[in-house]
Amino acid sequence: MISAVDRKMTRYVPLALLALALAALPAVAQPYYITLVLPAFAYGIALLGFNLLFGYAGLLSFGHALFVAIGAYCAAVLSSKLGVRSFEAILIVSGLAAVVVAIPVGMLAVRYVRIFFGILTLAFGMLFHSFLFKFYDLTGGDTGIRVLRPTLLGTAFSDLDKTSFLIGPFYYYCMGLLILLGLTMWRIVQSPFGLHLAAIRENPRKAEYLGVRVRLFRLVAFVISAFYCAIGGAILAINTGQADPELAYWTHSGELVFMTVLGGFANFFGPLVGAFAFIFLKSELMSTTQYWRFFLGVTLALIVILFPRGLMGLAERVRSTWAGRRT
Repeated sequence: MISAVDRKMTRYVPLALLALALAALPAVAQPYYITLVLPAFAYGIALLGFNLLFGYAGLLSFGHALFVAIGAYCAAVLSSKLGVRSFEAILIVSGLAAVVVAIPVGMLAVRYVRIFFGILTLAFGMLFHSFLFKFYDLTGGDTGIRVLRPTLLGTAFSDLDKTSFLIGPFYYYCMGLLILLGLTMWRIVQSPFGLHLAAIRENPRKAEYLGVRVRLFRLVAFVISAFYCAIGGAILAINTGQADPELAYWTHSGELVFMTVLGGFANFFGPLVGAFAFIFLKSELMSTTQYWRFFLGVTLALIVILFPRGLMGLAERVRSTWAGRRT
């Protein structure tokens, strides 16, 4: 018999080894590949929030790039126009701005479910994209706004060039942020709140009969997901040095859905796996062929048809098959 301690060790040891591997990556990998990990960190954080809404609450949003763009533009406005260089302040303001926007949007959107919810969130996302594109004096129009290098915990690292800053201090800062927010999200989904969301996803009417305030719980999940997406958006903007309207475009929201499905929305770690897989797959396809979008679409179709639980579902199937053969 396997004890509870052994089961926990089996679960946590691979995660610890993965964290150590990511920490050692800047010392062994080329700078190009390290710069690919940074957007994977950003999308990993954003998808943790997105999957709280999609995987746990059962609401598929087609407009969550709206909140990624809010985080990016907050970083741009604060750093380049208001002179705020503290990354901690940028993260807090970005998250709070997303929450402020998410509350009225969510109050309207969570009144609906299924495709109606998705289309409504898509409409808000495209509305914000139009605002960013048209109001040139405020948002820079199609050119966007430049994002300046922030300070990390009060340190400017002025002796480092941009690449050294990104693959050094900023890399480890974002990695720590991903771990911290990942642990926070793990506590959320394992809490009574997370269990209520799962109950709402499975049968909202029965949950409501049992006294669960369905719309309120959906709204809270929507707001938390917006906060996480804004944090990811701020990291993306600092990594690229630019915030532009395409961050709010519907295709970007589609990429969030793509990554979540690719990794497996039924597993807590699925979106994280999907983020890393998508970034590296996209990079390789873009360097190989101009038809990379076609091959990404084929990949998603194959995943949905052959492995509906995503890459994590495939890994679990392989592990269970291997365990069955050993016994």
